[in-house]
Amino acid sequence: MMNSKQLAFACAQVACDAKASDIAIYDLRGTSSITDYAVVCTATSVPHLRAIMGDVDKEVWEKYEITPVYAERTPNALWCVLDYIDVMLHVMAGETREFYELEALWKPENRIEWNDGDQA
Repeated sequence: MMNSKQLAFACAQVACDAKASDIAIYDLRGTSSITDYAVVCTATSVPHLRAIMGDVDKEVWEKYEITPVYAERTPNALWCVLDYIDVMLHVMAGETREFYELEALWKPENRIEWNDGDQA
């Protein structure tokens, strides 16, 4: 069984493989009552946003048999979420990410160094 940190890294890796940009993982344990980890990434268009969401949903299920308990799948809103309870994936258009400044809610030290393929 995979832990929440491994799931966060798995989501980030699939998003990376789907060409998402500016992928960030935040360790929110002890900070958030909503989730342990947040993964935030940027999509370049509505079809790209849809593809990233679909790929993460599909691959996480196929590899780990984990499905989100909730999914906000409204690509035209330019912000979609897959909620795995302990991990929340936010896929946003660049302008939406800049406007809402979601990451300003968290301390910079909560950001985990993440590199393509790093499964620490």
